[in-house]
Amino acid sequence: MKSVRKLEKIKVLMIGPDRSVHGGISGVVNNYYDAGLNQKIDLCYIGTMMEGSKFRKLLKAVTALGIFCLKVPSYQIVHVNMASDSSYYRKSIFIKVARFFRKKIVIHQHGGDFENFYYRQLNDKGRKNVDKVLSMGDAFLVLTPIWKKFFSHMVDADKITVLPNSIQMPQTVQKKYGQSKLLFLGRICREKGIGELLKVISELKKNYQDIHLYLGGIWEDNDFQKEVEKLSECVTWLGWISGKVKEKYLGECDIFVLPSYFEGQPVALLEAMAYGCAIVASETGGIPHMITDGQTGILVTPRDEVALRQGIERALTDRELCHRLGENARHKVQDEFSIDKNMEELLQVYRKVLMHS
Repeated sequence: MKSVRKLEKIKVLMIGPDRSVHGGISGVVNNYYDAGLNQKIDLCYIGTMMEGSKFRKLLKAVTALGIFCLKVPSYQIVHVNMASDSSYYRKSIFIKVARFFRKKIVIHQHGGDFENFYYRQLNDKGRKNVDKVLSMGDAFLVLTPIWKKFFSHMVDADKITVLPNSIQMPQTVQKKYGQSKLLFLGRICREKGIGELLKVISELKKNYQDIHLYLGGIWEDNDFQKEVEKLSECVTWLGWISGKVKEKYLGECDIFVLPSYFEGQPVALLEAMAYGCAIVASETGGIPHMITDGQTGILVTPRDEVALRQGIERALTDRELCHRLGENARHKVQDEFSIDKNMEELLQVYRKVLMHS
């Protein structure tokens, strides 16, 4: 009982995109709330970004900074959810403010494209500034071991903890394999491999009459919207889906496809694994730490239309393989990506940084 009271005394001010934003980080944060993290600690969340016009985004960021400055003196730990590009620049201001108030800082890196941002978009001076800002953290959380290795060149390796994304498992799943129903969840844009995916579906339709792709997500490239309309016979756009609607499609579709160019550790992929979908996904970022080719899914080379077609065909033509991959994927999520396990590891990070006060 004493340990529970002690946990409740930990006061954490967490920042990241607004919880209404369509994206991976907000999904992670909402999973924490659904699992009761806010009951285990004194948690306050401030959204620093929202969808909409540039003015709306700027207003949200400025307002969030003002609220943050008012609240930060009352909290022990500042937990910063960060990606790359504009997310990094925005969060760097909050990190510096937290440092000014001498708060413990936990930086949680989610971005799958940070390497490109760091080495291709920044000059030497910019990289030195990033190193300085990231080193202000008392703890640094990454999604996979490969990212620990990458960030250890700019952050003390002793500060880095691998904390994979996690989800709550659905209690029961009844999956029918061999239906040729494919599901994609995420932003509908070039970087998610949508161009290659639509071309492959169009070609596969010639030999697999029952094939149908369901796209769950928001448009970030209107050209793809026109292509989807042309393929209405075998492609359906669902919009951004959540809750019971998302559960319905995760349950009904036997194959989940994610041909991204880069990824951190996509929550949508974990959800599809938990629902027993046979996975066809790019061998990039943290995905190979989630998927073992031929055991818990099928890995394909990013940007490679031929490889993507071959991967999908493997799942389409072999119902037994599809079933085995789905079952193995579900067991892997249950064993390694439980939200309860993840929260306990996060609490251990909080305790550790407070011990060094």
